[in-house]
Amino acid sequence: MNRPDGRAVDALRTINFETGVAPHANGSVLVSFGNTRVICAATIEERVPGWMRYQGKKGGWLTAEYSMLPYSTLDRKDREISRGKPDGRNTEIQRLIGRSLRAVVDLKKLGARTLWIDCDVLQADGGTRTASITGACVASAIAFDALLEKGKITVNPLKSYVAAVSAGVYQGTPVLDLNYPEDKDASVDFNVVMDEHGQFIEVQGSGEEATFSSEEMAAMLDLSKKGITELCEMQHAAVNATRQPADGVALADLATQFRTQA
Repeated sequence: MNRPDGRAVDALRTINFETGVAPHANGSVLVSFGNTRVICAATIEERVPGWMRYQGKKGGWLTAEYSMLPYSTLDRKDREISRGKPDGRNTEIQRLIGRSLRAVVDLKKLGARTLWIDCDVLQADGGTRTASITGACVASAIAFDALLEKGKITVNPLKSYVAAVSAGVYQGTPVLDLNYPEDKDASVDFNVVMDEHGQFIEVQGSGEEATFSSEEMAAMLDLSKKGITELCEMQHAAVNATRQPADGVALADLATQFRTQA
């Protein structure tokens, strides 16, 4: 079995994190999984939603929004406002992003604040939801660093890093991190979300007019764990790069990059 881009079955695409791309956000990153590119921005609002105030809930809140820009796909994708109704797929994915980040963020340590995570797909080539989760974690970590630096919080709310990756059965073989040609023709498609300690947060999997065995499922989960371990290491490197001073200027104020060729 030959993959379209020649990768080994357990290899990620080229991963790139470019931080500081949205200067008005508290933390931001342009994350690339091969040709899939997503801007993830974390913005902190000094208040909580009305339902939390009404119910007297302590701590903060975290919520996410996800969209695919009209030019992110080969055929132009209409904006939701043009259709006059929400896109069901977008709603599902933004809820997944929110759940994934809330699993690793201590909202009580955030204080009475809301962390907004915005994920906007610039280019789609498979795995936009997994790239969004992975990038959202980096943007959130940078945003929390900014709060700590300003003395607004004393303890980092981020309990651990979280990343996500796809896996599937392509031409009868379990493979990691599917691009669009593989995703289109895969008989089984999985999306796996884990923290850096190897704990599962969410697993989405289905056969595409096909069934799959327990052995194939185990293989896809093993591939996903390997990929997420690598992604978390890259996330740490990208965030750490923003903390290093350069000529007296914090790199958090500049656009920094971390790239790996998987």
